[in-house]
Amino acid sequence: METKPQARPRVAALVGPYTTGKTSLLEALAFAAGAIPRKGNAMQGFTLGDASPEAKAHRMTVEPNLASLDYLNESWSFIDCPGSVELALDTQAALMVADIAIVVVEPDPDRVMTLAPLLKFLDERRIPHLLFVNKMDKADIRLRDMVAALQMVSARPLVLREVPIRDGDRITGYIDLVSQRAYRWRENAASDRINAPDAMRPREVEARQAMLETIADFDDALLADLLEDRMPEPYAIYAQLTRDLQGDLIVPVFFGAAERGNGVLRLLKALRHEAPEPSETAARLGIDLAQPFAASVFKTLHQPHTGKLSLCRIWCGSLQEGAHLQGRRMAGMLAANGGKLSQAQAGQIVGIQRLEDAATGDLLGLDSRSNMPDWPQPPSPLMALAIAPADRKDDVKLSAALARLLEEDRALSLAHEAGALLLRGQGEVHLKLAIERLQSRFNVSVTAQPPACAYRETIRHGISQHARFKRQSGGHGQFADVKVEIAPRKRGEGYVFVNRVTGGAIPKNFIPAVDAGVQEALQRGPLGFPVVDVMVTLLDGQFHAVDSSDQAFRTAGGMAMHDGLPECSPVLLEPIMAVLFHVPNAFTAKVHAIASSRRGQILGMNARPGWEGWDEILCHLPESEMSGLATELRSATLGVGSFEARFDHLQELAGRLADRVVEDRRRAAQAA
Repeated sequence: METKPQARPRVAALVGPYTTGKTSLLEALAFAAGAIPRKGNAMQGFTLGDASPEAKAHRMTVEPNLASLDYLNESWSFIDCPGSVELALDTQAALMVADIAIVVVEPDPDRVMTLAPLLKFLDERRIPHLLFVNKMDKADIRLRDMVAALQMVSARPLVLREVPIRDGDRITGYIDLVSQRAYRWRENAASDRINAPDAMRPREVEARQAMLETIADFDDALLADLLEDRMPEPYAIYAQLTRDLQGDLIVPVFFGAAERGNGVLRLLKALRHEAPEPSETAARLGIDLAQPFAASVFKTLHQPHTGKLSLCRIWCGSLQEGAHLQGRRMAGMLAANGGKLSQAQAGQIVGIQRLEDAATGDLLGLDSRSNMPDWPQPPSPLMALAIAPADRKDDVKLSAALARLLEEDRALSLAHEAGALLLRGQGEVHLKLAIERLQSRFNVSVTAQPPACAYRETIRHGISQHARFKRQSGGHGQFADVKVEIAPRKRGEGYVFVNRVTGGAIPKNFIPAVDAGVQEALQRGPLGFPVVDVMVTLLDGQFHAVDSSDQAFRTAGGMAMHDGLPECSPVLLEPIMAVLFHVPNAFTAKVHAIASSRRGQILGMNARPGWEGWDEILCHLPESEMSGLATELRSATLGVGSFEARFDHLQELAGRLADRVVEDRRRAAQAA
């Protein structure tokens, strides 16, 4: 009998929407392989992964969790990935180093749209994947209806590998469509071989024929057999299914119930026989295996006591404890389960300590570092919080903590606006997790609040204004006299200062001081906001040979603006954002309603390029109406809707809304 060659360690990523049971499936896989003595419970916060305080507090996977196990003398690493759409970048990074993805779904046809972005990512990068329909012990739908619904969001043909055996409304087992063997499930144990019920034979024949016809599209010999009514041998069918899966031509569909251990061993066997080898994955990624060593960094962590940890997948070569990598001796190496390693080989996932120059997405050689091709880029931020240290003495500490946090999570970004430090991310959960990690990992507490809207003000008409600053306090006094003309400019033209002083009425060396005083006054106009789109012309003035100074003319310039601007009919301006929504066309009407309820203006709609059945809707939305938009959009679109936003223009705001904004600003100034 031919012996199967020893496989390199392989990696499977568990992915899928939130609540589909990925962590429960990881527990069931580890238990079935004998890696753990008993299964944990995700709702009780006791599982193989999800050990961080944030994961336990939120009862959800918040970062990739690793588990290693041996099954029939083969090594496997499983990456349990976050299901929240706000944490999708971590999931995408894990998928880039996986040999195969297990897409875990719930048996609910109405929610298959939640898989669309994930399946799009897998298809675009040709990552082999299979579907595991979980929680089938509680399902009240037909599996074929679920597969039909799933096919609508998959660019690859779905191939049902087994059909359920029912006892009344309850699924009790399955028939394998290749071997044509029937099995009865046992809870958390291997299934019993049984005779297939006679009533199941027509459904088995129908499903098997559909499976064969699908894979025959990719094999001429199999197609010829079917056309001539010759039934191929099971080994030939298995071989074709394996080739098609590894080539990302088909998506096999399995089912079970992870909490009961049903269908889990069948899934393990399919992975063992059909998942690609690491060398095939490396070839798909374009990695040269002829080099002495290559590894990809897919996650960066900063541990409170051990420092930076780079999680890597090794593609070729090996690492020894104490070896030199990137020009320096390695500080240490950890296995996927957290234990110390003295040696690692191709295929393994390892954590390399204190690899200071390495970043997520790097391809590491022994002495070189480059970017992985086609590595997922951070999405545009959808939400921001203004943060500050709870203790002012922690300013420097906060800066260092944020630098590490942004290295861990590339979907976060920082910006400074209107004197506030803005932490930007993908939504409420994403930003809340970031703030919690600042406390738990870096011991920095922060206050957080929604950022202030960047209102501005301008003027409707111009005026000439005279200002004199004169002060006598013994010795040299202060004297400056200026006459300026204040005039509005077109929207978006900004501020300009013009000097038209003649005859030396004001010495040239004092002119910049007048400009500085004017600009300083424009930082807070009569309505309480920065003034924009104004031209100030210096017409005339006087000076004193002894008492005039830069500071005096700076003060006089500010006085002229403070006195003149209220007479220029000031008006409030609100920032308007250009927002491009991406949603399935079934939700387009809901996006129109959301935009209208937020004082938005729909500008146009087009089909989203490369996304069949999706629309792009462009609209203008006031920045003040952007708060909570990401949460509302996701609630209305099963979590799959997204948007991109950028500042477009300033627009006049009048009436009660403007009065309320000005009054709120005045109260805030008085409170400060």
